[in-house]
Amino acid sequence: MKSIVLHLFALLLLAGAIGCGGDTSSSADASKPKPKSMVADEVDPLENKGIGPISEVSLGASVDEAMAAKGEDVYNKMCTACHKATEKFIGPAPKGILERRSPEWVMNMILNPEQMVKEDPIAKKLLMEYNGSPMANQNLTQEEARAVLEYFRTL
Repeated sequence: MKSIVLHLFALLLLAGAIGCGGDTSSSADASKPKPKSMVADEVDPLENKGIGPISEVSLGASVDEAMAAKGEDVYNKMCTACHKATEKFIGPAPKGILERRSPEWVMNMILNPEQMVKEDPIAKKLLMEYNGSPMANQNLTQEEARAVLEYFRTL
Protein backbone atom coordinates (compact mmCIF):
# COMPACT_ATOMS: atom_id res chain seq x y z
CA MET A 1 0.00 0.00 0.00
CA LYS A 2 2.81 2.41 0.93
CA SER A 3 4.47 1.72 -2.44
CA ILE A 4 1.26 2.52 -4.30
CA VAL A 5 0.83 5.77 -2.41
CA LEU A 6 4.42 6.76 -3.14
CA HIS A 7 4.00 5.94 -6.83
CA LEU A 8 0.82 7.96 -6.98
CA PHE A 9 2.49 10.90 -5.34
CA ALA A 10 5.43 10.69 -7.71
CA LEU A 11 3.10 10.63 -10.68
CA LEU A 12 1.36 13.68 -9.32
CA LEU A 13 4.59 15.58 -9.10
CA LEU A 14 5.57 14.40 -12.53
CA ALA A 15 2.42 15.75 -14.07
CA GLY A 16 3.02 19.10 -12.43
CA ALA A 17 6.51 19.13 -13.71
CA ILE A 18 5.48 18.23 -17.19
CA GLY A 19 3.48 21.40 -17.60
CA CYS A 20 6.47 23.32 -18.93
CA GLY A 21 7.55 23.74 -22.50
CA GLY A 22 10.83 24.54 -24.18
CA ASP A 23 11.64 28.05 -25.32
CA THR A 24 13.43 28.43 -28.58
CA SER A 25 12.59 32.11 -28.79
CA SER A 26 14.94 34.78 -29.92
CA SER A 27 15.64 38.13 -28.36
CA ALA A 28 12.63 39.42 -30.29
CA ASP A 29 10.51 37.45 -27.79
CA ALA A 30 11.97 39.36 -24.84
CA SER A 31 8.80 41.43 -24.69
CA LYS A 32 6.68 38.35 -23.96
CA PRO A 33 5.13 38.50 -20.51
CA LYS A 34 6.65 36.15 -17.94
CA PRO A 35 4.44 33.58 -16.21
CA LYS A 36 2.53 35.03 -13.24
CA SER A 37 4.34 32.75 -10.80
CA MET A 38 7.73 34.12 -11.76
CA VAL A 39 9.45 36.35 -9.23
CA ALA A 40 12.37 38.61 -10.20
CA ASP A 41 15.03 36.32 -8.68
CA GLU A 42 13.57 33.07 -10.07
CA VAL A 43 14.65 31.23 -13.18
CA ASP A 44 12.22 31.48 -16.09
CA PRO A 45 10.24 28.19 -15.98
CA LEU A 46 10.49 27.89 -19.75
CA GLU A 47 14.29 28.12 -19.57
CA ASN A 48 14.77 25.93 -16.49
CA LYS A 49 15.87 22.49 -17.68
CA GLY A 50 15.68 20.88 -14.26
CA ILE A 51 18.14 18.45 -12.73
CA GLY A 52 18.78 15.10 -14.31
CA PRO A 53 20.08 13.29 -17.36
CA ILE A 54 18.26 15.39 -19.97
CA SER A 55 20.01 18.53 -21.16
CA GLU A 56 18.36 18.97 -24.56
CA VAL A 57 15.13 17.83 -26.20
CA SER A 58 14.24 18.54 -29.81
CA LEU A 59 10.55 18.66 -30.54
CA GLY A 60 9.44 18.26 -34.11
CA ALA A 61 7.25 20.84 -35.80
CA SER A 62 4.41 18.34 -35.63
CA VAL A 63 3.55 15.60 -33.17
CA ASP A 64 5.01 12.16 -33.84
CA GLU A 65 1.72 10.24 -33.66
CA ALA A 66 3.34 6.81 -33.21
CA MET A 67 5.52 8.07 -30.36
CA ALA A 68 2.55 9.87 -28.78
CA ALA A 69 0.51 6.65 -28.89
CA LYS A 70 3.31 4.82 -27.06
CA GLY A 71 3.48 7.67 -24.57
CA GLU A 72 -0.25 7.55 -23.97
CA ASP A 73 0.04 3.83 -23.23
CA VAL A 74 2.87 4.44 -20.73
CA TYR A 75 0.96 7.34 -19.16
CA ASN A 76 -2.21 5.26 -18.78
CA LYS A 77 -0.27 2.41 -17.14
CA MET A 78 2.08 4.41 -14.92
CA CYS A 79 0.68 7.87 -14.26
CA THR A 80 -3.11 7.87 -14.00
CA ALA A 81 -3.16 6.81 -10.37
CA CYS A 82 -2.07 10.37 -9.54
CA HIS A 83 -2.64 12.41 -12.70
CA LYS A 84 -5.66 13.17 -14.82
CA ALA A 85 -4.78 14.47 -18.26
CA THR A 86 -6.89 17.61 -18.15
CA GLU A 87 -7.59 18.37 -14.48
CA LYS A 88 -5.85 18.66 -11.15
CA PHE A 89 -5.89 15.45 -9.14
CA ILE A 90 -3.35 14.13 -6.66
CA GLY A 91 -0.83 15.67 -9.00
CA PRO A 92 -1.08 18.38 -11.65
CA ALA A 93 -2.67 17.84 -15.04
CA PRO A 94 -0.20 17.52 -17.91
CA LYS A 95 -2.46 19.40 -20.34
CA GLY A 96 -0.59 22.52 -21.45
CA ILE A 97 2.57 21.56 -19.59
CA LEU A 98 4.81 22.63 -22.46
CA GLU A 99 3.38 26.13 -22.14
CA ARG A 100 4.58 26.22 -18.53
CA ARG A 101 7.80 24.16 -18.48
CA SER A 102 10.64 23.25 -20.80
CA PRO A 103 10.57 19.77 -22.34
CA GLU A 104 13.89 19.04 -20.60
CA TRP A 105 12.39 19.94 -17.22
CA VAL A 106 9.40 17.68 -17.85
CA MET A 107 11.59 14.72 -18.78
CA ASN A 108 13.94 15.32 -15.84
CA MET A 109 10.93 15.41 -13.51
CA ILE A 110 9.75 12.09 -14.91
CA LEU A 111 13.20 10.48 -14.75
CA ASN A 112 14.66 12.10 -11.62
CA PRO A 113 11.79 13.16 -9.31
CA GLU A 114 13.66 12.62 -6.03
CA GLN A 115 16.50 15.01 -6.85
CA MET A 116 14.17 17.46 -8.59
CA VAL A 117 12.00 17.97 -5.47
CA LYS A 118 15.12 18.41 -3.35
CA GLU A 119 17.00 20.85 -5.61
CA ASP A 120 14.79 22.37 -8.31
CA PRO A 121 12.88 25.48 -7.16
CA ILE A 122 9.85 24.79 -9.34
CA ALA A 123 9.60 21.16 -8.26
CA LYS A 124 9.91 22.27 -4.61
CA LYS A 125 6.97 24.66 -5.08
CA LEU A 126 4.89 21.94 -6.72
CA LEU A 127 5.65 19.60 -3.84
CA MET A 128 4.23 22.16 -1.41
CA GLU A 129 1.29 23.00 -3.67
CA TYR A 130 0.33 19.32 -3.79
CA ASN A 131 0.45 18.82 -0.02
CA GLY A 132 3.99 17.49 0.22
CA SER A 133 3.19 14.44 -1.88
CA PRO A 134 6.33 13.71 -3.92
CA MET A 135 6.14 12.15 -7.33
CA ALA A 136 7.11 8.50 -7.35
CA ASN A 137 9.96 7.42 -9.56
CA GLN A 138 8.38 5.02 -12.03
CA ASN A 139 11.82 4.02 -13.36
CA LEU A 140 10.90 4.86 -16.93
CA THR A 141 13.55 4.75 -19.60
CA GLN A 142 14.50 7.93 -21.43
CA GLU A 143 12.67 6.56 -24.47
CA GLU A 144 9.49 6.02 -22.44
CA ALA A 145 9.76 9.47 -20.86
CA ARG A 146 10.21 11.04 -24.30
CA ALA A 147 7.14 9.18 -25.56
CA VAL A 148 5.12 10.47 -22.58
CA LEU A 149 6.33 13.99 -23.38
CA GLU A 150 5.16 13.55 -26.97
CA TYR A 151 1.77 12.39 -25.70
CA PHE A 152 1.53 15.54 -23.58
CA ARG A 153 1.86 17.55 -26.79
CA THR A 154 -1.48 16.06 -27.93
CA LEU A 155 -3.47 17.14 -24.86
